[in-house]
Amino acid sequence: MRNELLSIIEKNSRIDLKELAAMLGVGEIEVANEMAAMEREGIICGYHTLINWENTSDEKVTALIEVSVTPQTGQGFDTIAEKIYKYSEVRSVYLISGKYDLMVILEGKSLREVSNFVSEKLSALDAVLSTATHFILKKYKDHGTIFKTKTDDEREMITP
Repeated sequence: MRNELLSIIEKNSRIDLKELAAMLGVGEIEVANEMAAMEREGIICGYHTLINWENTSDEKVTALIEVSVTPQTGQGFDTIAEKIYKYSEVRSVYLISGKYDLMVILEGKSLREVSNFVSEKLSALDAVLSTATHFILKKYKDHGTIFKTKTDDEREMITP
């Protein structure tokens, strides 16, 4: 039941407990207890809402920052990753394979704000050797959700 429960709530964390119990063929109390247990065990780490910011009046810029670092003796990448993820602008930090060591995803109000964060805070850390910044220009799919944008066809139909 645990894996099936996780698969369902990963796609829709707002699903009604009654509906969830029916889908799993168990009682609501059993589902609630299982979810509480997984929260205590650190399996369920949080609940998030996926927002298409392009459809709001708020301006947000998202950037993927590849970071090359010098690992700390006896601690590897954990210490520098912790320093990075403590910044409020940082949404995610991943240890990755390849030319760079860490992938940092951050948000800001403008390209300048993100660029300033990278140059003044991230690149200024002692262990950081280099960075490469990639700005997200448009999201097509995020966390399994396709972002559909409505476009009106403004072309005129020409008939002979």
